Formats: sequence, C-alpha cells, structure tokens
Amino acid sequence: MQTILGSGGDIGKLLARELKNYTDKIRLVARNPKKVNDDDALFRADITKADEVLKAIEGSRVVYLTVGFQYKLKVWQANWPVTMKNVIDACLHHGAKLVFFDNVYMYAKEAIPHMTEESPFNPTSKKGKLRAQIFAMLMDAVKTKGLKALVARSADFYGPHSKNGLLNIGVIDNFKKDKKAFWQSDARKIHSLTFTPDAAKAMALLGNTDDAFGQVWHLPTSPEKLTGKEFVELTARAMNVKPRFYILNKFMIGLVGVFSPVVKELKEMQYQNDRDYFFDSSKFEKRFGIKATSYREGIRQSVL
Repeated sequence: MQTILGSGGDIGKLLARELKNYTDKIRLVARNPKKVNDDDALFRADITKADEVLKAIEGSRVVYLTVGFQYKLKVWQANWPVTMKNVIDACLHHGAKLVFFDNVYMYAKEAIPHMTEESPFNPTSKKGKLRAQIFAMLMDAVKTKGLKALVARSADFYGPHSKNGLLNIGVIDNFKKDKKAFWQSDARKIHSLTFTPDAAKAMALLGNTDDAFGQVWHLPTSPEKLTGKEFVELTARAMNVKPRFYILNKFMIGLVGVFSPVVKELKEMQYQNDRDYFFDSSKFEKRFGIKATSYREGIRQSVL
C-alpha cells in the first residue's frame, strides 16, 4: 500500500496517477477524499489529529505528505508542526517510509539566484522559518529515530488545472477571463517554475527508489532561464492573446493587503520575486536521466 496524505491538491491528484506505475494499492487521505483511479482506496481523516493519521497510514509501505494548508501564516503555525509530528510518529509506528513534498522558503536570500540541495538555510520570512522548523523535525527523526524519509523539493509551480500555480493564478487564469495578467515585484528577473506533472512523476519514482531515501531532491525543473516578462509573452502566444500585464509591486501589495488578507500574506515573500530565482535540479537529472518538460511545452499543456 502507498498512501497520499493531502490527496486532493495540485500534486496529490497527479501523484495518484503516477503511482499506478508502481502499485495497484493506493490510498488517498483527505478530509473529503475523491478517487483519481477507479480502484483507489479512500480514507477520510484530519491529519492534524494524531489518532486519525495513525489509522490512515496503517499497512502503508510508503507515505507521501503533499498537503497544502491555506496560505496564511497563522494557519501554517497552527497546523504544520503538529502535522509533521503526527506523520513522523505514525510512520515510525507502522514502519513506513516518508516522502515529504517541500518548498524553497527556508533558503537564504543570497541562495535564491541559484538554489541547489546544498544551499544554506537562513529564512528571513516567518513562513520560511516555519518551513525550516518542520524540515528540522523530519531530519532529526531520520538521524535519531531511524525514520526512512526523503525530501522532494519544488520551486514555485504551474501546470494543467493547477489551482495554486504561480503562472496559473497570475497569468493563465487572468488571460482566460480576458483580464490583464500580473507578475510579482519585477518581471525582468529570472524565475524558475516546476511543472506539476514532472513533480508528480519524480515523486513517485523517488518513493519507489530505495537509495533515494535519506536525501533532499530538487524535483525536475527546466534549466531555461526565463524572466517574468518572457513567461507572460510565451503564455500569451500559446493562448493567442495580447501579453498585457501589470506588476504587483511591494507598494501595491502593502496597499491592497490592508483590504485583502490573501495579498497581505505575499508581502514577506517578495525577496523571492525581486531578484533572479533559479532552481537547479541537475542532481535528479544526473541520477535518473530524466529531463524536465520545457516551458514552451508545459505552458502549451497548461492552457488547454
């Protein structure tokens, strides 16, 4: 049995499809789980509750933690540490291996222009400090408690039907509504994006590769160095629309954030958008010989 915690998100749904290449026993866990494959086993659970997590992963060989909580600091602070503890404890109890879908928020500012698995941690944001905290919890369990786990880290992502993808929210969805797209802070800077189908395929492979555990892996991401402006233009061509966009700068975020809690949450993360942001996944490519989807092709699939 292989189990996905947070199966209803952008990554969880795609991962469920990819796991069919490795097993016919897939369990999807969420507050309101829905089948992806016809023979998926569904398990309703609140993963912030230890007893429910313990039951949810019983009999699992590999557990994938892909949950995405509401993008709000207070929600993250309330839910992430307890969730990580619950999942670690349950995996140790059942002898399951853990694959954790992570982001880049804990990397130091100076690492953002070229991020690798060896980049230093020194988060300046509250969200980044929280991500560093839960990563430390995981690694401590690996080193001191014998947990078998790996970290699958992604850049900002995009993809077909992605509800939370950076390119989807700011560009694709707005163009579909005949509105101007927006880009955060500075459209002249390079910004890597991970294609969600690539991320899901890689996570399934990693979870079923014994010697991948005990390591951090950057999920396959195109090495092309496109700027925000180039992403907007490439997307506009794929959708046959004019590349109209505006910059959601720090001043606008601060102003709009007074009235919009969602926009307010973006303010502390702008250091990831006001400089080049390059995500290096060459470790994965060298190990597995798999290249990421090009941005042109990824955008073509995402705008259908």
